[in-house]
Amino acid sequence: MNDLIVIGAGPAGCAAAVMAASLGQHVTVVETDKVGGKLHQISALENVPGAWATGPALAQALAADLARIQHSGRCTLIEGRAISVAGHDDRAEAVLKDGQVLAAAAVIVATGVAAVTPATADWIAAPDGLDLPPLWRARPEELRGRTYVLGGDRPLGTWLRSHPGVTRRLHVLYPAADHYKTDEVRGDDRVRLSLADRVTVARERYGDGYEVVVEGPEGRRTFAVDTLVSNLGSLPAALDGLVQDPVGYCPPTEQHPRILTAGDLRSGRFQRIVTAQGSGAEAALERYYAAKAPAANLASRAVRASAVDVSRDLIAMVEAGKADE
Repeated sequence: MNDLIVIGAGPAGCAAAVMAASLGQHVTVVETDKVGGKLHQISALENVPGAWATGPALAQALAADLARIQHSGRCTLIEGRAISVAGHDDRAEAVLKDGQVLAAAAVIVATGVAAVTPATADWIAAPDGLDLPPLWRARPEELRGRTYVLGGDRPLGTWLRSHPGVTRRLHVLYPAADHYKTDEVRGDDRVRLSLADRVTVARERYGDGYEVVVEGPEGRRTFAVDTLVSNLGSLPAALDGLVQDPVGYCPPTEQHPRILTAGDLRSGRFQRIVTAQGSGAEAALERYYAAKAPAANLASRAVRASAVDVSRDLIAMVEAGKADE
């Protein structure tokens, strides 16, 4: 039985594996795709210490880290898809899609988030099977004619910073939930932001463009669109067996003691590369100290859970006070 299973080899999973290996533990890492995950599609890094210019460069370094600890005999990398996890009194288990069951003293789940599509966004009506390219993967030369972006998620700002020479205007349609995310691009002349309550997308009857109907504060408007791309954000890629909050994230304090979560899967507020790495390393350390001093770890978890409850109560009191004003 392994000391630790890490599901996902993105920034959080790699940090967890490297930390655990440095503590003398043996780690099995399960990954469905390339080491580094979504880093391979990030064209510019501005908030990651270490002077990393691009996501692929950082992904290559993470792959080298895993190769190093594999060579040391402290890590096994398995290509596969985990579908569920379970915690027991004496072990944790991860079940893979091919039926294989892996066991370890603990499991760290760092599966991150999956992209929202027009079909799963409740403010968009679109034809079945509509598959729009994501903005963060689009090259400037692919954006032709009148270009519309569905969603105001943060990759919009990253894309604009990555292509400072682009002059084409992006017409961004976004729901009220994305309003705060658009602040960083609000002053960019290349963006026209439009708040939308409802968007209906249809293929043009003639041609390869789209007809987009927007309902919102400016009334009902219809546009002929040449290029349509998606920037709808993401949803947590939770596995069966994890405890999820009302919006699908998996808070670490709510899981079985032998099941830990790290990275973007934990919360919608801290979806950054550096916070993912820190949480992965912290999860590995938490499990290490839990094995060394189980009673102290249980007490620590109880204190954190109590602090979370107090914070929720304080927030509820503040909100209640605002409602009374």
